[in-house]
Amino acid sequence: MAVVSKLKERKRMNTTALIRPAWTPATIALMVVGFVVFWPLGLAMLAYILWGDRLDGFKRTMNGEGLFRNCGAKRNRVYRGFNSTGNVAFDDWRSAELARIEEERRKLDEARDEFDGYVRELRRAKDQDEFDRFMNGRKASQQTGNGVSEIRDPGV
Repeated sequence: MAVVSKLKERKRMNTTALIRPAWTPATIALMVVGFVVFWPLGLAMLAYILWGDRLDGFKRTMNGEGLFRNCGAKRNRVYRGFNSTGNVAFDDWRSAELARIEEERRKLDEARDEFDGYVRELRRAKDQDEFDRFMNGRKASQQTGNGVSEIRDPGV
């Protein structure tokens, strides 16, 4: 009974509102002004006039029992972990495969860490070489010059 009264109240509110999905002077004026100012606004108002009464049902469908009703449940199931399927053989196989995949991921992480260390060592050696060249050039310019050292950019 309460649902019927809510629907009647909603219908009454929808028919008494100034801007409602119907051909009223206010909606026609808004549509014309929308076309004059920016044509997509007028087009949106025209769509609201023609199909606006279906928006409540569309919103209910999309929020409750529509296309996206199971998305949250599936997402949560993935993060909660794996539940038993009831088939012991399949559950054992799945556990073994997950353990194998986890071991492969661990090996890949170790290889990545080794490579990062190698690249870090190469960069350190390159930086050390550049620093040594700079210091040798600086010492040479101080010994041959009149005490004024020049720092030259090798790229220029």
